[in-house]
Amino acid sequence: MRHVNRRFVGTGAVLIAAAIGFFVYMMGMAPRSNDPKALMETVGEVSGVASAVGVMLIVLGLRGKKSA
Repeated sequence: MRHVNRRFVGTGAVLIAAAIGFFVYMMGMAPRSNDPKALMETVGEVSGVASAVGVMLIVLGLRGKKSA
């Protein structure tokens, strides 16, 4: 029997929410930037990586670990 690692799942969910929040926040700041296209490309990459790490944490957390 495997036990779900709730810390991994919770941390992954928070990381995904933070990535979405960061992306939305930076969308509001992009019009004031000198180069909004380059800014949003960088923000999109960072948000994508953070979301991917969050998804990986959720998958590992749901997979769980074997009980002793």
